[in-house]
Amino acid sequence: MRHLSGGHFLMGSERFYPEEAPARSVRVDGFWIDEAPVTNAQFARFVADTGHVTLAEIAPDPRDYPGLDPALAQAGSLVFEKTRGPVDVSDFTQWWHFRFGADWRHPLGPGSSIEGIEDHPVVHVAYADAEAYAAWAGKALPTEAEWEYAARGGLEDADYAWGDELAPGGAMMANYWQGLFPFANQMLDGYERTSPVRTYPANGHGLFDMIGNVWEWTTDWYAVRPTAKARKSKGGGSCCELPRNPRGARERESYDPAMPDTRIGRKVLKGGSHLCAANYCQRYRPAARHPQPIDSSTTHIGFRCVIRDAA
Repeated sequence: MRHLSGGHFLMGSERFYPEEAPARSVRVDGFWIDEAPVTNAQFARFVADTGHVTLAEIAPDPRDYPGLDPALAQAGSLVFEKTRGPVDVSDFTQWWHFRFGADWRHPLGPGSSIEGIEDHPVVHVAYADAEAYAAWAGKALPTEAEWEYAARGGLEDADYAWGDELAPGGAMMANYWQGLFPFANQMLDGYERTSPVRTYPANGHGLFDMIGNVWEWTTDWYAVRPTAKARKSKGGGSCCELPRNPRGARERESYDPAMPDTRIGRKVLKGGSHLCAANYCQRYRPAARHPQPIDSSTTHIGFRCVIRDAA
């Protein structure tokens, strides 16, 4: 882990997606943060010690998902598959497929394994799985502000974790998609899917894979636009949640309005993944944020942990 002393920083951006604005001054308290995302090997030790069963390994209850075909109520997770050619990039069902039997041990489904990729980030972990690991390790998941402060590496208002140029001098600084998503990946970074942690240069705080490789869970409930004035959060750090809201309202605010019958809260993901591309989801940046239902897991979501300084 690396220790960050905390302080004020400019969070967010007004140059890319609207949900990142406004750029605002936020303060975080000191904390320790994992140098890299939790790996398959680390997660395997946690499961061996606790017997934890991930959400992807449990069949969903049809009562929680109105309209779900009972035949589809089987354990599994979302797996990315390249398309054969150009498709409508507004339709994610072209490349995301719910695969029965896909989980952290079998990242591509039955017949696949983590053998040989033990040093890659663990994937197919839902929010509760990441929380359970953090508790076992004596740590916690970061707030959105803590995560972004760490990802910026001490650079003020830079577009990327290393500066304002995506590939300075042609150097690949992270694992993201080079080419036309979702069918043509030039793999200039050397990897089509996840990569071993610490493959690319560390940022100014000595942290690896804060950008690309896998999205990472944070504790913040998602809101479309954070407020300009940040509020101190419990247990250190800070957040940008609406202080006027009653208890529980922040979770309700995070529901997906496109799915009114499925009331599943969404947490903020940070950092982008190996699927972010110039023509789709340019979220390989510290300011970028994405809403993810807490009951969902995929081949491109992982996490890392923090330990906050004692008050």
